[in-house]
Amino acid sequence: MTRGSKVAVLVLLLACAVVVRAETVTVRGRIEVGQEAQAEEKSGIAKADENTSRKTKSDDNKSDANKSGKGKAGEAKSRHGAIPATVVWLTPAAGSEGLVDPPAPATPNPRLVQKNKSFEPHLLVIPAGSTVEFPNRDPFFHNVFSLFEGKRFDLGLYEAGTSRTVRFDRPGISYIFCNIHPEMNAVVITMGTPLYGIASADGQVSIAGVGYGRYVMHVWSEGMGPENEKLVSRAVTIGENATSLGVIRVPEANGQHMAHKNKYGRDYDAPTPGSSVYEQR
Repeated sequence: MTRGSKVAVLVLLLACAVVVRAETVTVRGRIEVGQEAQAEEKSGIAKADENTSRKTKSDDNKSDANKSGKGKAGEAKSRHGAIPATVVWLTPAAGSEGLVDPPAPATPNPRLVQKNKSFEPHLLVIPAGSTVEFPNRDPFFHNVFSLFEGKRFDLGLYEAGTSRTVRFDRPGISYIFCNIHPEMNAVVITMGTPLYGIASADGQVSIAGVGYGRYVMHVWSEGMGPENEKLVSRAVTIGENATSLGVIRVPEANGQHMAHKNKYGRDYDAPTPGSSVYEQR
């Protein structure tokens, strides 16, 4: 290949790269809590307001929600109540599978720390194939387990200062509990797509690097709970003049959504004072 040919190929590659970059956008939506979401949640379909299909440019100036593996329930108020922890993600619609490459597993390993009889963070979003560490930082035993739609596992009893690991090998929602302490709960959302956003405290959510095309938008929110097998979802088309996800309505998180049985499917036993299972000296 002559030098002139090499230059021509390089110019062509650069031009293609510019085109690719020009055809990706940041899409934005707004989370609202409303009673309407209860019915939508049961059917598995959320309908965004038709009047918000096109948002004003002023919305584009609002800060992006942090795209990280951690999330906390928002404290701001929407039209009907406090914004619960909410995650929104996009997967290619049928026939559009080439739009998105699967994300690589997270490195280093994310952690779900047990401390003060709670999991930190409460919400963890990770790529499929990632391994999560579960270190015990409390001065007593824990028994971490998950028996719902996502990754099913039971780590058994393990003592203070030790740790266990779990590989989350496929996309799904995993509700994490402790078989000893019923007040402990967390959520691990395993993604098969890099296109996701975690709602900010004021209900704003954004997803960067979205290519033009047809997608299915999926929504998980704190008020849905482990018993709800159907995610809120709807079809969306992203293009040069279509970058808004509109208003996304979710149910209120009333504190009852994480009620659960122990790993045997029974109610939790009352704590036994002085038991070595509950406290180490």
